[in-house]
Formats: sequence, structure tokens, C-alpha cells
Amino acid sequence: MITKSMSVNIPEGLDPSSIAMFIQIASQYESRIYVEVEKKRVNAKSIMGMMSLGLPQGSGLTMIADGKDEDKALVHIEKYLNNEQ
Repeated sequence: MITKSMSVNIPEGLDPSSIAMFIQIASQYESRIYVEVEKKRVNAKSIMGMMSLGLPQGSGLTMIADGKDEDKALVHIEKYLNNEQ
């Protein structure tokens, strides 16, 4: 299991369309992936969970991944959150 702090650097933050893309990216990986903000942890592959976070640009979060492709998953997610896609 790995944990990494990240920031949302997408200009519109995690709005519905960027959440949909985030979930598509997370769902490509077999690992269990979670997003944690303050004391709230949600499944990164859940549309309802991700929508409940309401993360604008500049928000900090912690990503948690556990599984055989955890490293690749977090690298890909971090690139997306940094608007490098």
C-alpha cells in the first residue's frame, strides 16, 4: 500500500466532467484506490463518492492505492490532477 499527497491543479477543479475522467483513469487499474480529504475517505472509482468531495482547484488530498499496479495508478492519477494529460 502506498499513500501520496497531491493537489488538484485542474483549472475547473474536480467538476462532474473531470470526475468522470478521474474515475476512468482509476478504473484502468486493478488496485484498490481511495481519495482522502481531511477525515473523509472515498473509493476513487465511485462517482457518488468522488462527487461528495467537492474539490476545487488548489485542493489538497491524499491518494491511497493498494495492489499490484499501485505505483502506476498513482503516477497516472497525479499526472491527471496536475493537468498534464
